[in-house]
Amino acid sequence: MFSKEGAPYLIAILRGITTEEAPAVVEALIAEGLTWIEVPLNSPNVFETLKLLQAEYGQRAQIGAGTVTRVSEVEKLAALGLSYFVTPNSNPAVISAAVDRNMAVACGCMTPSEAFAAAYAGAKAIKLFPCEVIGTAGAKAMRAVLPADVPLFAVGGIEPESLQSYIDAGCLGFGIGSALFKPGRPVEDIAARAKAFREAAERLS
Repeated sequence: MFSKEGAPYLIAILRGITTEEAPAVVEALIAEGLTWIEVPLNSPNVFETLKLLQAEYGQRAQIGAGTVTRVSEVEKLAALGLSYFVTPNSNPAVISAAVDRNMAVACGCMTPSEAFAAAYAGAKAIKLFPCEVIGTAGAKAMRAVLPADVPLFAVGGIEPESLQSYIDAGCLGFGIGSALFKPGRPVEDIAARAKAFREAAERLS
């Protein structure tokens, strides 16, 4: 699902978004070229929101869920027709549930042991989290030892000016949270932030 040809990936993390504000926000993100959308499960009425976004934007964007920690949640997400989700940790049962349902899962990991366990269990990507702690040195060290076909995503504290350093460390993409979206932030502000991230990604060498 994640290939170097599509890199760098910019995943918009819409933690706390409401069902009412989601369409306008997602429309603005798509217009600015951010077509990977993640709605964490600790957002209000999240399954209603995901159902709406998948129905309205599933042909124009990749709609996924975040903060997935239970097999029962994977079952609900599969029923909505989502193709991917993101976890904050490495849970073999959750990864197995994703594999069984032909869903891609990016697993949150902080150590090589967690990352290897997730990769061998079938995770399609490793979410290096929190990157404020791991840093580019940690990301580079992980990239050196992990299987080459398992992409790394940097998540946590990512700003437009930090993209290049994580790409240099071997990351294929990014999860962008509060630097892009916060509940109640004006759509115009979100669009401007999305543009800044897109332009920073386009300048990557």
